[in-house]
Amino acid sequence: MLTQTAVARPAVINEAGHLDHTFAAHGKALVYFAGSLSSMANGIAIDARGRLLVAAKVGTTGGSRFGLARLLEDGSADLTFGNLGSLVGQFALGCEAMASKVHVLPCGSILLSGLHYENAHRSLPALALFDAHGQPVREFGDNGRLVVRLPGNLSLGMRDDWLPPGVPGAEACAVHVQDDGRILLLANHHFELADHVGLLIRLNADGSLDDQFNGRGFVVVRHLLMNTWLGSMTVQRDGRILAGGSINFPEEGLLARYHADGRLDESFAVDGFMTFKSRGRGAQISQIIQHDNGDLHCFGSGRDPMHCLSLKLHSNGRPDQHCNEGQAQRLEIGHSGSQWTAAQLQADGRVVAVGATIGGVEADFILARYLPNGLLDRSFATGMGWVRTRLGRSLDTATSLAVQDDGRIVVGGYSLDGSYRAVVARYFG
Repeated sequence: MLTQTAVARPAVINEAGHLDHTFAAHGKALVYFAGSLSSMANGIAIDARGRLLVAAKVGTTGGSRFGLARLLEDGSADLTFGNLGSLVGQFALGCEAMASKVHVLPCGSILLSGLHYENAHRSLPALALFDAHGQPVREFGDNGRLVVRLPGNLSLGMRDDWLPPGVPGAEACAVHVQDDGRILLLANHHFELADHVGLLIRLNADGSLDDQFNGRGFVVVRHLLMNTWLGSMTVQRDGRILAGGSINFPEEGLLARYHADGRLDESFAVDGFMTFKSRGRGAQISQIIQHDNGDLHCFGSGRDPMHCLSLKLHSNGRPDQHCNEGQAQRLEIGHSGSQWTAAQLQADGRVVAVGATIGGVEADFILARYLPNGLLDRSFATGMGWVRTRLGRSLDTATSLAVQDDGRIVVGGYSLDGSYRAVVARYFG
């Protein structure tokens, strides 16, 4: 009896966090986009049939385009979708574009969000809506596509074409579809390089501005008149909106909370805002998770040097003193630094986070699991709590994840092997 137990237990521990070699080619799938020269997956979602939707930035002879691909559950291309499994396009003719996130709506339609490149230096948030076969939903926006413009060009942001891929920059795009069909998205407006604010925008289901949100369809997020940048957003079960990112320079991590109608929730933290540093140095939030008890778990990166960062908070925005004495936790992986880019809550209350180490050939996928109390789950990845995976010969960057109904973890990102290629990997959960 004791011998059986000793043999069985390591099998469970060792499986969680390891690549699932039954998926595609030994656990990873290269995502094909018709006519592409390069591709970088930025978002991933799972539909009701278990198929994988992948949002990407695609390089073509005509410049950057948005990409949307669908994979079957085993990682092979779904050839019934779009052009041999993928769509490549623009939000407006004559302009470049990229896709950042993808959501499957209850009706089965697919909402793609990303950036429309107005010119070589400026961007605007944009959306496209497709049916389950990849055809545009013409009733949405302008024949299925929408570039979001605000009065005074407030939604006009900075195009980030000088930072290497994988390093957090000026571009950000997050979207949430409410139960009533209205769409929340964030943007960042740059008055000039060193003067910027965040924006929360709400649209009606047809893509028009929702004037019930703050009376004009959007709210400007700026804390203490400092430079404010938003990179993440989540909607609580009570409808209140949490936005995360950073303020100031050097950066400090930022959280802000708003009521469902766009009013600042001044009961959160200090007058609606919570800021923090990591060991006296910079920080940035890239994902906010809410637990069933209302507690918040933030993921991102610390600065100087850059390392994976997590912070546990109570629902009122106050640090959880029972987790690392209320301080942000830094996880140091790799000599050149690392960061968390995305996270998702599992059904059992644990949180899975993905990101990458940084620095040329040293850049690899990283995947970790955290307990509800905010600490690393040492039953994951052979007792480490995290795992580092090299998928190709050079730079590998994980940007997104989704958890299947069976608990397996699907991670999207890209690898550099001559050119960037969008890749999806699956791990045991």
